[in-house]
Amino acid sequence: MLNRWPLFVMLHLICHYVTCITAFCVSHSSQPSTSSSQASRKSSSFMGTYPSTTICTRQRNNSHSMRMVMDVNIRIVGRKNGGEKWLESSYSTYETRLKPTNLKVTTLWHKSDDDLVKAVQGDESKNHKVVVLDPLGKMCTSEKFSDDMYRWLEEGGSRLTFVIGGAEGLPEELRGGGRGMLSLSSLTFTHQFARILLMEQIYRASEIRRGSGYHK
Repeated sequence: MLNRWPLFVMLHLICHYVTCITAFCVSHSSQPSTSSSQASRKSSSFMGTYPSTTICTRQRNNSHSMRMVMDVNIRIVGRKNGGEKWLESSYSTYETRLKPTNLKVTTLWHKSDDDLVKAVQGDESKNHKVVVLDPLGKMCTSEKFSDDMYRWLEEGGSRLTFVIGGAEGLPEELRGGGRGMLSLSSLTFTHQFARILLMEQIYRASEIRRGSGYHK
């Protein structure tokens, strides 16, 4: 018994030591460290300053600002209500179709050739790109028109003016002068109907650029 007593005592001491160490580790692991707590508070403070909703809103605003609106004006001599109802209905159809795009098309009516000339000269003074519709102008395919239209918009700083003369045709003052000249067809159309054809080609040009199945 005397020889076995020291071994028993040693085993007892070892078990007691292990128990104390285990209890110590468990008690400390249940308390978060100061550094972890501070890091968590900093992270929470940072996210509180920049909530996810704000970040998403800023991303949407940036995306919207990158989508620049391009203004296309159609200047024409005549009265808005002077044409037949089906003409306005046809124009409105393409106007509605263009709303989801970044092309904003506006028709501006003028009472006389003099008013038209002054308005066009005003656009040119603001560096708008001006293209006149005239039988002496160049005819082109819809694909070429699409390329030209977006090139004209780029040259005019996203501002483009198409000019359509009245029943007597385009005023002589607007021919030449470095302006672009476009012919929609070798056939003769009324100026009201020419506006509808131009509007359809503007919409078609946007669809060609988008790569949709509208243009075949």
